[in-house]
Amino acid sequence: MAGWGRKLCSKWDEVIMSARTYADFTTQATFEIKKCDLFKLDEGPATQVVLTRDEGLQYYRIMQTMRRMELKADQLYKQKIIRGFCHLYDGQEACAVGIETSINLSDHLITAYRAHGYTYTRGGTVKEIMAELTGRRGGIAKGKGGSMHMYCKHFYGGNGIVGAQVPLGAGVALACKFQGNNQLCVCLYGDGAANQGQIFETYNMAALWKLPVIFICENNRYGMGTSVERAAASTDYFKRGEFIPGLRVDGMDVLCVREATKFAADHCRSGKGPILMELQTYRYHGHSMSDPGVSYRTREEIQEVRSKSDPISLLKDRMLSNNMASVEELKEIDVEVRKEIEDAAQFATTDPEPPLEDLCNHIFCDMPSLEVRGTNPWAKLKSVS
Repeated sequence: MAGWGRKLCSKWDEVIMSARTYADFTTQATFEIKKCDLFKLDEGPATQVVLTRDEGLQYYRIMQTMRRMELKADQLYKQKIIRGFCHLYDGQEACAVGIETSINLSDHLITAYRAHGYTYTRGGTVKEIMAELTGRRGGIAKGKGGSMHMYCKHFYGGNGIVGAQVPLGAGVALACKFQGNNQLCVCLYGDGAANQGQIFETYNMAALWKLPVIFICENNRYGMGTSVERAAASTDYFKRGEFIPGLRVDGMDVLCVREATKFAADHCRSGKGPILMELQTYRYHGHSMSDPGVSYRTREEIQEVRSKSDPISLLKDRMLSNNMASVEELKEIDVEVRKEIEDAAQFATTDPEPPLEDLCNHIFCDMPSLEVRGTNPWAKLKSVS
């Protein structure tokens, strides 16, 4: 298990200890997974992979937590408890889990505004994420970032400007190369951002300098309310790097994403420079909470994806059909996850809001003498109070 698994093991000790009481289950199974489409690569990730029972239970719990967290956010938004921008990730859970199981926590990750899931996999708690969404003091960004701007160690957000995180991620990768620490940066963006000019400029620099960066396009088929076919002359996003090798992956299958990310990470760490991955995934909600998501696609389309390609159901079916878990055991995890989410929501609706005196803190640093555009905001606040 990669560093992420080791870092988060305390979260899953309880479920794994519980799992070991089920001695009759298969401890591991081998699965055939879909072959990736390759660009400028002679070989690709493995198509025959092993999943252990402990890994399966861990992936299942994390994806269910992410799913339930987003559904609760949807509910709180409709109750006007969460305000402002809010972009949900349900349907895309296999992307985050597959990526994180294949890199280390000392590696770096930056993404766009659909960031709740990555905040969780990078080490944030459900309670901190929910409190950030409601603008409370106990939020992961102290209630000042909201849905778009959440941060953890080696996780640089949550960025609201479309595509702007890509050159930032290349800068992080440049720092990794300069420091010679064998770390890499995973830089995520969506199919809508894939047409941004700054992304192609970043490809150029990353290739020239052989930066250890994995560019990942999470292609959920719709940039805001526009299908990829209407927005892009070429929807082969994994070939967009031109001089950068790429691969296209089934982003609804956590094992496909896991193996592809392992392959990409090895590519970067071996000094070969950047690599581009396209994860073909799907979002169940609209682009944001202001988008009902059914004016440019049909309810039938969404339901078909849910019934045939849901990442949680796919993993669940694999585990059940290979005697790696029981229905009752997975239901027990579901109950525990629901309770965790409800407890976090309770905290997020009762925790105090940040005090007024914190308004100007964390702009750059907490130095009271700092002037912002020629004024001292701390002094102004003091005079007002």
